[in-house]
Amino acid sequence: MASPKSSVAMSQTLDARASEGGTWRARRRRRLKSLVVAAAIGLAVFLLYRALRPYSIAELRIAVSAVPGTRLAGAAGFAAASYLCLTLFDYLGLHYAGRPLPYRKAALASFCSLSLGHTIGLSALSSGAIRYRFYSRWGLGAEEVAKVMLFSGATVGLGLTSLLAVALLGDPALAQDVTGLSAGGVRSLGAVCLALPTLYLGLAAGLRTPLRIKAWSFQLPSVRLAGAPILVGVANFACVAGCLHQTVAAIADVAYPGVVAAYVIANASSLVAHVPGGLGVIETVVQHLLSERDLIGPLLVFRFTYFLVPLALGSLALLVSEMVMRKNASAQRA
Repeated sequence: MASPKSSVAMSQTLDARASEGGTWRARRRRRLKSLVVAAAIGLAVFLLYRALRPYSIAELRIAVSAVPGTRLAGAAGFAAASYLCLTLFDYLGLHYAGRPLPYRKAALASFCSLSLGHTIGLSALSSGAIRYRFYSRWGLGAEEVAKVMLFSGATVGLGLTSLLAVALLGDPALAQDVTGLSAGGVRSLGAVCLALPTLYLGLAAGLRTPLRIKAWSFQLPSVRLAGAPILVGVANFACVAGCLHQTVAAIADVAYPGVVAAYVIANASSLVAHVPGGLGVIETVVQHLLSERDLIGPLLVFRFTYFLVPLALGSLALLVSEMVMRKNASAQRA
């Protein structure tokens, strides 16, 4: 029979081994997370380089200088307003998940994740990984982060379908031209798009039973919280279309409603296909509106204003936040 001293020694040895194993696993998780962040920043830099590589400095300067300062300022203002709307996706999503955080934290996580996710594509994976990096450090679990992402995805879908319904039913002739559908097809598609947010609000008002996906359960938000993503989503896409309109209007007299209609119709297909940076969508819109004009100026200015500048700023913000969080974590461990 083992003596009390030997039992205590064995227990201490097991505790030490368990502690070492836990420390090793924690270090491995930290290294894996650091690799994910480094890969995201590296990919962002590569995409920035790839987007600008086909053009010389002279071409970029000429294209940008062809857009008047007032139009460039307007495009920048609409882009900033769009990313401001995007920060509300996360802020409202955190309230839906039952883990509200200060707006500054939600805005930081949203801007870093979406400024990279917009360009990388496959936003659920690319921006989702960066979101999890931030929110897990602030105490959220995997299910709560998933709820934030689900709410943000619903905001995108509801905003796009709501604005698409307005575009299809408000200007059916333009919708027929862009989509190739008949007048009846345009009206039917517009009615379906209008019915989706209406159905969502009805379910939020009447369905109180949680929706279950395997081990996770999702409760529909209250009517008040359910209505917010529709408004925020519509405002976001209207601002993106406004940014594009400012650049296009620099070389041609194009009405804003026409740009909105063409953009949301083309953008709906790009979201389904997970096109990185909306490649092909903007070209489709501008070519439809200005089939006989030189498109390089408006396209470059729009992509530079809405995708490349936020991509550079988001990468820098992610890098700085990683350095600050690492420093704070080291200070806490010490």
